[in-house]
Amino acid sequence: MSDASTQLIHHPYTPPEGFASAAPGVFKASTVLFPSVAEMHQRDWRDKSGYTYGLHGTPTSFTLEERLASLEGGLYCTLAPSGLSAITLVDMALLSAGDELLVPDNVYGPNRAFAQVELAKWGIELRVYDAMNPSDLAAQLNSKTRLVWLEAAGSVSMEYPDLPALIAVVRQANASRARAIVTALDNTWGAGVAFAAFDLGVDISMQALTKYPSGGADVLMGSVVTRDRALHEAIQMTHSRLGLGVGANDVELVLRGLPTVHLRYARQDATTRALAQWASQQPQFAAVLHPALPDSPGHAAFVRDAQAAACLFSVVFDARYSQAQVEGFCDRLSLFGLGYSWAGPMSLVVPYNMPNMRSRPWPHAGVLVRFAIGLEAAADLQADLAQALAAMDAA
Repeated sequence: MSDASTQLIHHPYTPPEGFASAAPGVFKASTVLFPSVAEMHQRDWRDKSGYTYGLHGTPTSFTLEERLASLEGGLYCTLAPSGLSAITLVDMALLSAGDELLVPDNVYGPNRAFAQVELAKWGIELRVYDAMNPSDLAAQLNSKTRLVWLEAAGSVSMEYPDLPALIAVVRQANASRARAIVTALDNTWGAGVAFAAFDLGVDISMQALTKYPSGGADVLMGSVVTRDRALHEAIQMTHSRLGLGVGANDVELVLRGLPTVHLRYARQDATTRALAQWASQQPQFAAVLHPALPDSPGHAAFVRDAQAAACLFSVVFDARYSQAQVEGFCDRLSLFGLGYSWAGPMSLVVPYNMPNMRSRPWPHAGVLVRFAIGLEAAADLQADLAQALAAMDAA
């Protein structure tokens, strides 16, 4: 090789083996090289015994998948480009034309929207059940039901369902079915920290790694974890056919955030509970929604099944305050950013139009605002909330 350009591409140097560091190495690849044609034909990426192509995994992504499976108490993990992508991956892997999908009325909105629009095009019907009423779920199940989504706590409105009771309903139905109904939990709120999803009986646990596992508000990713090999293989193959992939630098960020997930979860849990308790004493709020509060829907199930709570709570303003007044309150906050997502270092606030987000009547007349509590000091956040409330009343 006399030409320098060829020498640079085919340089013979190989670094010595044995390098070890606290942080896993970051491997980037589309093309993966094989030592022989025979090896090319023999390798199988599905069991993580070898590498075939960047989309099918690298040492970096395999490491994150194994750590996430351990965090959640599962055996198999598949990464997706976002939390929503992980949800849609489960739907597409398990549902066919003629099947029915059930979601709780308080489900994450884009989950419902994907079913209402995209799945409907493919002949898959959506049904909605009351997550706080296992009997309603039982009434909705039929011979076409293939997948039931669960969510704890409910998106935005924070109801905490009796997960074991809901899962028991599905298991009872499965006892007389040739084709089992699968339960999939959106476990973003629990994050593998608040409770052990598989010990409660779910078949699949999905997370938006964008939230707690990352913790930095700077990466999008999702995961699908299961203990069932057949379910995992179905998800894997759909994942492969869709060409879903995650970037090595994004995987690196989640790997960096993962070791501190329990510390961050505990800190934000403590601050959130303190602020929710303070908010419950403020006359401007007609209701404060957080599972740890005795008056919040599902409190008993939360106390029984969960050991911690995420960084979210919602308030319902007294009906005397208009939408414009509530939005003005949000604008006056100085430490709370106006933005979606949560579990990052900065606290966030978003007002919601709840009647438009539910199939069934919303029980409150006032405007709902959701707070996502970051890593700031509780006293500073409380003072910020207090000044914005005072300014709203003085306006």
